[in-house]
Amino acid sequence: MTPIRLATRASRLALWQTEHVASLLQAAGFETEIVPMQTTGDAVQDRSLAKIGSKGVFTEELEASLLRGETHLAVHSAKDVQSSIPRELELLAFLEREQANDVVLSYDENFSLDKPGIVLGTSSTRRKAQLRRFYPNASTAEARGNLQTRLRKLEEGQFDALVLAYAGVHRMGYEHLVRHTLPADQFVPATGQGSIAIECAASLGDDLKARLKAALDHADTHTCLLAERAFLHTMEGGCSIPSFALARLDGHGRLRLHGGLISLSGEEYVEEIQTVETAAEAHALGVSVADAVLGRGGREILASIREHRG
Repeated sequence: MTPIRLATRASRLALWQTEHVASLLQAAGFETEIVPMQTTGDAVQDRSLAKIGSKGVFTEELEASLLRGETHLAVHSAKDVQSSIPRELELLAFLEREQANDVVLSYDENFSLDKPGIVLGTSSTRRKAQLRRFYPNASTAEARGNLQTRLRKLEEGQFDALVLAYAGVHRMGYEHLVRHTLPADQFVPATGQGSIAIECAASLGDDLKARLKAALDHADTHTCLLAERAFLHTMEGGCSIPSFALARLDGHGRLRLHGGLISLSGEEYVEEIQTVETAAEAHALGVSVADAVLGRGGREILASIREHRG
């Protein structure tokens, strides 16, 4: 059997995620081979993500390898996948979602978010805007790099704490540094946060795709991500736009989506929560929530952000 070749970023977290995917595939009878790559987002560390300009800063090189037939699957953090992907590619599966919250890490066991004048490290446009709104006593500092690089900067005192996704912190074993878990109903995370996305070429054989999906896909997570990604696509958003979306299924099969947009200053904030009765309505739910946000001031916020960036 030809090994399933898995394209991945070369960071420790990305490799952990890909090794996890490989273990699931091996349990289903596949042989695997991991193919690490450097992406634009990894190579360019002296500018914020918003200033790099490319939508697929952490995915483009992996997708190119799929299109060239060099690899079978690309393993992404779902929140890094741009809102629109080329027609020649498809998102085949989403692994079961980890806890989606953002968390605050510090080496100071007595760290408090309420302390005046604190500096919080983050490279996320969304997190910066939410911090300005919900924690105006704090200022933010750019924190590019992989998790270990950011923690080294934290240890050096470049900031008092880091704001990160819990999923990566947990996967790398740094939970002992978590001083505060930000509530997901207020500090709503990015689309896809906490899940691993599996991408393939649309031309990959249907039988093989079905077997790979059966080994990897978590149906409830996939439903939630369909709604969140429909929201993001309708908003025409990416990692440089401070939008947020979190979908959840309840025990009765109803799907709830909390989505919105915040201005760079944190002053303007539009959110919408809607629920549908069945998972089959996931895509329509995402579109409906985005349309409501855009209609209640979201378009003006987006226009202001684009004007600000020239």
